[in-house]
Amino acid sequence: MISLKDIQKGLLVSLWFVFLTFPLLVIKVNPIERVITWRWYNMLWIALASFCCYLGVRVYKSRQLTRHKRVKLGIVKERAAWSVRILKEPSVYIPFLLVVGLFALVFPWIFSTYQTNIMVTALMYIVLGLGLNIVVGVAGLLDLGYVAFYAVGAYSYALLNMHFGLGFWMVLPIGGLLAASLGILLGFPVLRLRGDYLAIVTLGFGEIIRLILENWNDFSQGPSGISNIPRPGLFGLHLSLDQSITYLYYLVIAMVLFTIFVVNRLQNSRIGRAWFALREDEIACQAMGIDKTRTKLTAFALGAFWAGMVGVIFAAKTTFVNPASFTFLESAIILCIVVLGGMGSIIGVILAALILILMPEYLRAFSDYRMLVFGAVLVTMMIFRPQGLIANVRRTYNIPKV
Repeated sequence: MISLKDIQKGLLVSLWFVFLTFPLLVIKVNPIERVITWRWYNMLWIALASFCCYLGVRVYKSRQLTRHKRVKLGIVKERAAWSVRILKEPSVYIPFLLVVGLFALVFPWIFSTYQTNIMVTALMYIVLGLGLNIVVGVAGLLDLGYVAFYAVGAYSYALLNMHFGLGFWMVLPIGGLLAASLGILLGFPVLRLRGDYLAIVTLGFGEIIRLILENWNDFSQGPSGISNIPRPGLFGLHLSLDQSITYLYYLVIAMVLFTIFVVNRLQNSRIGRAWFALREDEIACQAMGIDKTRTKLTAFALGAFWAGMVGVIFAAKTTFVNPASFTFLESAIILCIVVLGGMGSIIGVILAALILILMPEYLRAFSDYRMLVFGAVLVTMMIFRPQGLIANVRRTYNIPKV
């Protein structure tokens, strides 16, 4: 299985990783005592771990290639992916969903307020991931400026509350509609673009929105931001901080369930099939009589709508917004959620959002290495599961034989 050439390449890979991580993991500078500590044992561990990982990847790919050849020759039958088998077996996923639902209901009562607050953030990113999944995963339109719609929703609540005294429940749909309108305005100039060109234009659009919010002081208060944004109300009752976080948690849970229902219905609808066709082949899609303009604009508008509503929830959660919260890094994280979860997969996006948002928080004990572990997990996933955690299961129709 492993040849001498693989061992030689493994040694080169381990040396390369040692070279890359040498300043971070081997050299430790104490500026107070002006002492440099050399941690040579870290270099040995990095070399050993990278060498073993390389050999493991080679063995895995060799087995996959062997199995693929045997399937092609008809020696063995092709097995469905484990995710497909689980999702198509009601006796497996129904009890699992019941357990997850019960756990979600009792979560604020068995964990601290801090843990609940982290989970609220993760749930918000689930909705953001599902919204971007419509644009990128289903319609195949690479959008790198998705955070702009998120910012529009947040500033809609902040400004409408500051100037007109509008409450959370009134601004929630307004923020979504304003973001959707902006999505349509973005969609019109980029109708003829696709691929890298579309990514560059949407990236520039996101930066334009951030710079406007940062420099237009009379409109958005500039870098200082807007503070004292009220949290969501509950029939006029006064809620403490802990109660507000718990209430917001259940509110976002309801938002996640609503988003899952709508996105699932959209994917199986006529417009959803048009999105999938647009993603696979834009020219063939147009040749089949599908209105490409309407299909693209609908994808941009619906994706932006969810981002706008989550932006309103974000402003209510933090009670403060400023342009620093809406950088390109946010768009990159949301895009990572879509790619890591699986393009077009609802369950995959949910799992990826929980992993990418919760993992850095729970790795704070390893403060020096948590981002290194975070990056290593992403690289490992892209090697072993390039299709994502759970690939999208397309609905099939069986035509009975006559």
